[in-house]
Amino acid sequence: MIKVIKKVKVYAPKYLGVKDVVISSNKIEGIYEDLNIPENFINIEVIDGKGKLLFPGFIDNHVHINGAGGEGGFNMRTPELKLSSLTKAGITTVVGCIGTDGVCRDMASLIAKTKSLEAEGITAYCYTGSYDIPVKTLTGEIKKDIMLIDKIIGIGELAISDTRSSQATYDQLIQAIAQARVGGLLSGKAGIANIHLGDGTRKLGYLFRLADETELPITQILPTHINRNGDLFKSGEEYINKGGYIDLTTSTPEDQLAPGELSASEGLSILIKNKANVENVTFSSDGNGSMPIFDEKGRLIKVGICSVASLYEEVKKCIKTYNIEIEDALKVITSNVAKVLKLKNKGSIEIGKDADLVLVKEDSLEIDTVIAMGKLMVKEGEAIVKGTFEE
Repeated sequence: MIKVIKKVKVYAPKYLGVKDVVISSNKIEGIYEDLNIPENFINIEVIDGKGKLLFPGFIDNHVHINGAGGEGGFNMRTPELKLSSLTKAGITTVVGCIGTDGVCRDMASLIAKTKSLEAEGITAYCYTGSYDIPVKTLTGEIKKDIMLIDKIIGIGELAISDTRSSQATYDQLIQAIAQARVGGLLSGKAGIANIHLGDGTRKLGYLFRLADETELPITQILPTHINRNGDLFKSGEEYINKGGYIDLTTSTPEDQLAPGELSASEGLSILIKNKANVENVTFSSDGNGSMPIFDEKGRLIKVGICSVASLYEEVKKCIKTYNIEIEDALKVITSNVAKVLKLKNKGSIEIGKDADLVLVKEDSLEIDTVIAMGKLMVKEGEAIVKGTFEE
C-alpha cells in the first residue's frame, strides 16, 4: 500500500511549504507540489493533511524502557514501558538505558525489550551499561558489545557528579569512553557515551578535562540532565561553546521543579537568547524513570514516573510559551538527535529516509497521526496499534 499525505505543511524540520508526501513501504518515496491521484487507484491510501503540520518522527535518546527506579526500595521500581505510550507521544525511535539499578536489571533484559519494541513496530536501540563504572556489559567488553550486538549503539547512562554514582576515577571514565568510540568506529555506529549528571560540585569537570587533555573528540559524549540546576546549566552552556553536545531532560512538571532547576523549554530559550549553538542541543524524556515527589518540608511523599509524553510537551512549550521557531524547537527531538547518534535514516523528512512521521493539528499542535516505518500507529490521537499484551 502506498500512502499519500496531501496538502500538508511540511517541517523537515526546515519548513518546505505545502506539499504532498508519498510513502512507499517503509520509506519516503517523494515530496511533491501537487499530485493528481486517480480516484479508481485502489492501492493508494490518501491522508488529508489540510489544517495539519507534518514533522519527522520524534527520537527519544534516553528512556528506561524496561523499568527503572528502586532508590526508595523494591516497591519503588517502575514497570516496563508500553508501545502505545511511545507512539501516542510521537516517538518513533527510542534508545533504552539502565539507570541506578544495574543488578536487578541487566543487559540481556534490556536488549530483549529493545527487540520487543522493534518487533511491535517502532525503531529501538539501547546503550550498554548502567550508572556503574567499570561498565557492566553483556559480552564482557564495551567494544565487543557495540561491535557485535546490533541494537547497542553506545554506553550509558554512566553516572558522574552524583551520590548514586560508583565514584569512578577520571581515568576509568575516559577508558570507557575510548572503548565506546573505537567500538563505534569499527561497527559504523555512534559509540556515544550517555553521561548522567547529578547535583555534585564537580559538574562537567571530567568532561572539560577530557576535551583538553585527550585525543577523544568532545562529540563522543552526550551529558544529560544538564537543566537540573542553574550552575550545571551554565557549565553546560560553556560546554556547548567548546563544541560539545548537551541533553536537557523534559520530565519534571513545571510545578515540581526543584530550586534552581529549569524546564527544558526554558533552557532552550535561554540558549537561543545567548546565541549558543542549538544544533548541539537535544531533549530526552528520561521516560519511565522514577520521579520522587516531596512535600513543602522536603519529605518524600510519593514517587511518580517520568513520562515520555513530556518530550513533545516541552517542544510545544518552546513554540507556544517561548515563541521559538518551530524549526528550531523540532530539531532537539529530530535532526539534532539523529546527528549525535549517527542515525542516518532518521530525524528528517527526505526522499529515501525512513517513513517516520508525525501529523499535528496546526491550531493546537496536538498529535493527530503517527506513522512509524510506513505503518500507521496512531490516528486521531489514539493508538490503533498496541503492544502484544496491551488491552
